[in-house]
Amino acid sequence: MKNTNIYEKPVTLKNILKFAVPTIAMTVFMSFYTMVDGLFVSNLIGTNALSAINLTAPIIQLVTAISTMLATGGSAVIMKKMGEQNTQEAREDFTFLILVNVIVGIVMCAIGYLTIDHIFAGMNLSAEVEKYCIDYLSRYLVFTVPILLMNNFTLYMIASEKANLSLICSVAGGILNMVLDYVFIAKFGMGIRGAAIATGLGYSVTAVVGVFVFSQKKNLLHFQKPTFRLKVLANTSTNGCSEMATALVTGIITMMFNWTMLHYVGEDGVAAVTIIMYVMMFASSLYTGYSYGVAPMLSYYYGESSLNGGHIQTNKKLKKLVAVSLKVIAWISLITVLISYLLTKPLVSVFARPDNPVYDLAVTGNRICTLALLFIGFNIFASGMFTALSNGIVSAILAFSRSFVFMLITMIVLPLIWGVNGIWLATPAAELLALALSVLLFLKYRKRYGY
Repeated sequence: MKNTNIYEKPVTLKNILKFAVPTIAMTVFMSFYTMVDGLFVSNLIGTNALSAINLTAPIIQLVTAISTMLATGGSAVIMKKMGEQNTQEAREDFTFLILVNVIVGIVMCAIGYLTIDHIFAGMNLSAEVEKYCIDYLSRYLVFTVPILLMNNFTLYMIASEKANLSLICSVAGGILNMVLDYVFIAKFGMGIRGAAIATGLGYSVTAVVGVFVFSQKKNLLHFQKPTFRLKVLANTSTNGCSEMATALVTGIITMMFNWTMLHYVGEDGVAAVTIIMYVMMFASSLYTGYSYGVAPMLSYYYGESSLNGGHIQTNKKLKKLVAVSLKVIAWISLITVLISYLLTKPLVSVFARPDNPVYDLAVTGNRICTLALLFIGFNIFASGMFTALSNGIVSAILAFSRSFVFMLITMIVLPLIWGVNGIWLATPAAELLALALSVLLFLKYRKRYGY
C-alpha cells in the first residue's frame, strides 16, 4: 500500500497540528534557551553583561537576516517545484542553496572580524560594557556558517516531513547550550565569552545532523549534484526578502530602543529592554513556529493548484488551511496575553531582583508591551503566508512596514508624549497599524490565490 504524505491528506485541524506542533515546540524551545542564556549571564555575570548581549543583537540579526532569507525563500521555491512534481530540479536547487549559505557564512564571518573594533565606537558605552560586547561578538562570529546552516536545515527538515527530528535537534542543542553555559561561566570562569561559545555549539547541533540527514537519498529532499540557476537564487532572495527585512530592521529597531533607553534611563534601561525582548520573543515564537510549520503546505498546495490550472478542489485545500490557521492564531493570541499579564513579575524576577532598578522598569514595560501579542501573530502569519505563496514583494511590504516604518513612527512620536511609557507603547501601536495593513492586503489578494 502506498504511503500518503502529509500534503496528500485532507486538510483538518488534526493534520495541520500534526505537521505544525513539532515546529511550534522547536521555536518555543529555541527562544527558551535564548532566555536561559540571558538568565545565566544576568545572574552569574551581571546586568551590564546582559545589556552587552542586547547591544550586539543588531550584528547578530544581520547573520539571522541572511540565513532567514535563504531558508524561507528557498523553502517556498523548492516546495512549489515539489508540488509541480519537478522533484529532480527541486533537489538540485536545494543543494545549490545550501552551498550558497556556506559561502555567505564565510564572507560574513571575515567581514565581522575586520570591522569588530569599530562597531561599538561612538556609542558612549562604559569600558566594561564595550569589552563585554567585543568579547561576546568575537566568539559568536566563529559559528556563522553553522548558524546559517541551522536556520536552513530547520525549515528543510520540516518540509521533508521530519519536523520531529528538527524538534529533537533543537532540544538537544538547547540542553547542550544550557549545560555549557553553566560549565563555561560558573565552572571555568569564561564569562560572557563562554556564553557565546555555548550558544554557537548549541546551534551547531542542527547543522551537523542536517548534513548527515540530507546526505541520505531516501529522504524527500537530499543532496544531489547542484546546478547553478541564477533565477532560483533571485526568486529565493525575492521570496525571502520580507523575512530578511524583518530580521534586519529588528536589529535597527533594537538599536533605536537601546539609544532611546540610554537617553531616558541609562544602561539599566537597556537591560530592561533585553528582559522584555526575551519575554516577547518567547511568546512570538508560538506564532513563528506555526507559520513555519504550515508554510510548506501553503507552498505545496499553491504549486499543486498551478499544476492543475487553479483547480477548485485544490483551492479548497488552501482556503481551509488559511481559515483554520487564523482561528488557531486567535486562540494563541488570547492565551499568551493572559499568561504574560499574570506572570509578568515572576518572569522579570528571573532576570533581575526586586531591589534592582531594572526590575520596576521591566515590569511596567512588559505589561504595556503585552498588548502587542494580540496583533503579532496575525502579522507574522500574513507575511509568512505571502512568502509561501511566492509573493515576496507583498510579504516584504508587510514585514518592512510592520518592523520598520510603523515602529520608527511610534518610537519617535510616543516617547515625546509619554516618556519611557511611550517607548513601551511603541511596539503595540506599531503592531496594530501593521494589522490594519495585513487585513487590507489579505483581502486584496484573496481572489488571486483562492484562500
